[in-house]
Amino acid sequence: MSTKVQIVFYSMYGHMYKMAEAVAAGVREVEGAEVELLQVPELMPEEALVRSGAKAAREAFAHVPIATPAKLTEAHAIIFGAPTRFGNMCAQMRNFLDQTGGIWAKGGLIGKVGSVFTSTATQHGGQETTITSFHTTLLHHGMVIVGVPYSETRQTIITEITGGSPYGASTITGGDGSRQPSENELAIASFQGKHVAGIAKKLFRE
Repeated sequence: MSTKVQIVFYSMYGHMYKMAEAVAAGVREVEGAEVELLQVPELMPEEALVRSGAKAAREAFAHVPIATPAKLTEAHAIIFGAPTRFGNMCAQMRNFLDQTGGIWAKGGLIGKVGSVFTSTATQHGGQETTITSFHTTLLHHGMVIVGVPYSETRQTIITEITGGSPYGASTITGGDGSRQPSENELAIASFQGKHVAGIAKKLFRE
């Protein structure tokens, strides 16, 4: 039996997509694990995306299928990726999760593995609060939450600016979005994917 892992993300300028790809690479390191990338629907009007420059940036991952709440029940593990908005998940992800009430009523995600990664514009822009507040929703669904062991967060590195915490992988984009995920941040994201897939494989072994 294969272990099915979904990576459900929202990305505006591509940073979270790059992190999602790194997470997916980690999942693929686990024998028997299948990974599926899905993006949540956009809520912003097209005119606003064009004005902000996001329309062109989003072309890089336009091929990624759109997630639907019903698809979540197909996975053994779901790794969510959402950028931070004032210390919480972005509206696009919140809106998507708010549509999972029917799944919650049927217990469709109980016992599945859940994990989260994120991004912020600044070093202390709410990475940890975004992930931990996200966990509240996963706990209401009865999911088993997995983070990143502290030994793998590389937080002892003080010679460079980097995201990453025991709660999950993260990246810092810079105020203008010009900073791309670093090698260290991508390594943490990859480990998170591998770690989650490995735990899911053990939990759902038949």
